[in-house]
Amino acid sequence: MLVIESWVINDDSPVPVSPAVVPEVLRSRVGSGQLETWLTGSSGRSLAFVTNTERAMVMLLAEEGDPGEHAVDPGAEGSSDGFVLSNGRDDEYPDQDTVPIHEAFELVEHIVGTGSWPADACVRPL
Repeated sequence: MLVIESWVINDDSPVPVSPAVVPEVLRSRVGSGQLETWLTGSSGRSLAFVTNTERAMVMLLAEEGDPGEHAVDPGAEGSSDGFVLSNGRDDEYPDQDTVPIHEAFELVEHIVGTGSWPADACVRPL
């Protein structure tokens, strides 16, 4: 029997979020100024979504202390700032280390639904 990992948003309800609603939940949080969202999987993995409302960094970590891996956009040039973390820090990242926000929503939805990156995702270790 295949058991799919369930995911909860760390600072929201302890009720698992479904793949179908996770993009809307993220959009709502971004709309209210929450640019950093962490999800925790039932297996102990962590999934991070940090955005500046145009691009996002999506990171998947196997366990606490794991450097993890993140989605990349190899052809992107330049850098973007405005990635405001929950501790108030405002980060800037090379655009090749982030993806367009619409793609980030799709990546998070896929990971929450399947437990893994999409086969066509460009991913690199952190």
